[in-house]
Amino acid sequence: MADGFGFRPNSSDEPEDSNTSGAASENSSDDASKNKAEGSQPDQPPFPFDINQVFETLKNMGIQTPDLPEQVKDQLNSLTAMAQGMLAGGEAPFNLPVTAIRDISRRTLASHGELPVGNFDNDSMAGALEVAEIWVDEVTSLPRAGSDSSVRKAARSRSEWINYSIDGWQSFTTPLVEGIVKSMSTVMDSITNNPEIVTELGGAGKLFDPSKMMAAFMGTMIRTQLGRSIGNFAATVTSAHDAAVPLSDEHTPFLIPENVRAWGDGLGIDQREVEIFLALRESAASRLFAATPWLSQYMRSLVGNYGSGITIDIDSMQRRTEDALSKGEIDLNDPASMQNAIAEGIFTPEASEKQKDALARLEMILALIEGWIDLVVVAAAGNRLASLSKLQETQQRRRATQSPTQQLFASLIGLEVSPRTIRECIAFWRQISAKVSAEDRERLWEEAYALPIPAEISDPEGFLKGRSAPDDLSSL
Repeated sequence: MADGFGFRPNSSDEPEDSNTSGAASENSSDDASKNKAEGSQPDQPPFPFDINQVFETLKNMGIQTPDLPEQVKDQLNSLTAMAQGMLAGGEAPFNLPVTAIRDISRRTLASHGELPVGNFDNDSMAGALEVAEIWVDEVTSLPRAGSDSSVRKAARSRSEWINYSIDGWQSFTTPLVEGIVKSMSTVMDSITNNPEIVTELGGAGKLFDPSKMMAAFMGTMIRTQLGRSIGNFAATVTSAHDAAVPLSDEHTPFLIPENVRAWGDGLGIDQREVEIFLALRESAASRLFAATPWLSQYMRSLVGNYGSGITIDIDSMQRRTEDALSKGEIDLNDPASMQNAIAEGIFTPEASEKQKDALARLEMILALIEGWIDLVVVAAAGNRLASLSKLQETQQRRRATQSPTQQLFASLIGLEVSPRTIRECIAFWRQISAKVSAEDRERLWEEAYALPIPAEISDPEGFLKGRSAPDDLSSL
């Protein structure tokens, strides 16, 4: 979203000073050691606040409680924890704790419902995956991922997918949140250093640190958005690696039977074909991520490059806030409207050239992953799936409208992988496969520098020449 809601990326191309955070950590450690030596510790919140437990206690006492939406309950829990931390003199919890995100995800998933996974489900998914693995063996040199155990769990529930993926989602979004929080804290510090504002705040300025409060508020909003997004994703993803990003160090493939069945509903295609098609995608993706341990760190660094450049333009923030209020996009009396504003990308910052480069590289790696998976699936299926064409069309439509990665990155950083870019990457891999062996093709995934940049996608032959050394080096 161009000209984002009050954020302006840092125009400087200088890298962040990595020693800054390290020095801060050392100082924090020294302070903690000093406190311990002196026999004093920072006060802690008196108890972990949970509005659901409070309501349950009141109901047991015969007291009627309001029927609040889960989204409002999440906000109350997070904001109360923030206030407790400030009153206790501790740090505001504006980071992304996995436990809090998981709790929000589970509550969101509960609104969709969930079916248990039985022995029949596991047998059915295991059969589809075994067929897929055999077929994929024929078209790639990448080995099977995960355990070879015959008793491995091939079918998992929606809740199990949340547990499997949540660390990965958290690690991808943390650099972005850190950039936003740092930027907001800087702005609030500069504002509160104004003598007139200090006078206006009076004693409240000593009780609540405004910079912490604002940073905590933003962190809380994104944390809630992330948790709700993961909960909604869990109701649609069909397998461990359906998001087409590396979310875990565990790469054993598995399918989610309930979502696999929903994926094929109304298509008029035999359910077994649907299962094998989705298992082919899972087999290909799991092999790729198991063979590329550098990939997750590379993608996180791109998100980090984007987040580290975020700064806040106060004048722009004021103008856009007034504009959003006048259009009814934000209601200060309705916390949910702020959450919706974030989900719709209203806070997405305008990118600097450095950040645009990071977004372009992130889009390219996502498209290359999707393109490679598509190539392997089609080659592995051959003429053995009668409805392959229709299955591909369904997957393409779903990718354009329901892709978890697309939805999350679009709302947080304004990144959308265009269908055209994915088609170009599919064509790239197809032409590469026609010119080199599968083993040579897979070597391109050994490091990020070996993969094509956007300008090379349309010229696979030129790309290969640029990556190959001449047979006779005597003239060099």
